Amino acid sequence: MRRKSHASFGLGAVGKGPAQQAPRRRPTSTLWQNLATATEKTVAAYREHLKTLTLDATAPEPAWETPLPEESADHNGPGHEKKLDEVKEDNPTGKFADRARAHHALVHKLLAQGMSLRGIAQHLAWGRHTVQRYARAARWQDMVKDRKPSRRTKLDPLQPYLEHRWTEEQGQVTILDLHREITERGWRGHYSLVRDWIRRALPNYEKAPPPPPTPSVRQVTGLLTRHPGNLTEDDKLLRKAVLARSPELATAADLVSSFAEMLTTLSGTDLPAWINQAAAANLPGISSFATGLNSDYDAVTAGLTTHWNSGPVEGAVNRIKMLKRQMFGRAGFDLLRKRVLLS
Repeated sequence: MRRKSHASFGLGAVGKGPAQQAPRRRPTSTLWQNLATATEKTVAAYREHLKTLTLDATAPEPAWETPLPEESADHNGPGHEKKLDEVKEDNPTGKFADRARAHHALVHKLLAQGMSLRGIAQHLAWGRHTVQRYARAARWQDMVKDRKPSRRTKLDPLQPYLEHRWTEEQGQVTILDLHREITERGWRGHYSLVRDWIRRALPNYEKAPPPPPTPSVRQVTGLLTRHPGNLTEDDKLLRKAVLARSPELATAADLVSSFAEMLTTLSGTDLPAWINQAAAANLPGISSFATGLNSDYDAVTAGLTTHWNSGPVEGAVNRIKMLKRQMFGRAGFDLLRKRVLLS
């Protein structure tokens, strides 16, 4: 059973003579599919523009600051520096200070629950003398004050240089590079000594986020051919960045949008102006698609102006093909004919 071509399927042709047949009509689904393919070729031609996209950064959050309480004493007086030293001494900072604060609060919380020192030591898997020191300390700051100063190492003379380089690069320098720099200055020591000191003594800066991946040709084609109302917020930002980076793709997006409007509103009378605009844009893919519409202009115009479609005919053809595949090798022509006519 041979299938007729699309050209012979006009909805007005059923039950009518040749003189009464409806004009040949290009299916809108085929038009849109061909335009999507042409748009993909256009995006592929300007894929170099996609490698240097800059997305609009979101507005930074305000850096809220808690103002210090006003004091009656003069901040520039002779006793001001002494007070600052006392504040620093009473409020030590650092990793050990944070750990001492947490451990001191935990031990005293367990003591308030009625646990003994031995029970706390067994519960926390600590030494009994360690628990005893935290229990006897009235404040966690006392644990930091009583800590023995760290012993001197051969890295001490170069610590100011390492701290300066770390601050200058905002932490965006590798420890291996710093080790190489001080080695060139004559220092002889293992890499692990530098690594441990930097991780212990220097602040941790947030690393710069990696650049966003370059969008693929298929992804950008989807951004240009999908309805803007169906795009997510991230897709809208990416689409805006693509169109701002490439004027050619911005022109392609305008042409795709205007053609989609003709499809949805059946305003085929605007087709000649669209063809001229697309051909003048000289875009690979879309301009060729627009030029090719002239070879089948009447069918395209009918597809963009009439509400008829070949959906019922295509559905009947697909049903016949499905039945033929189901009965392949298991039935002859007579049975297949009955199924097509009676199903």
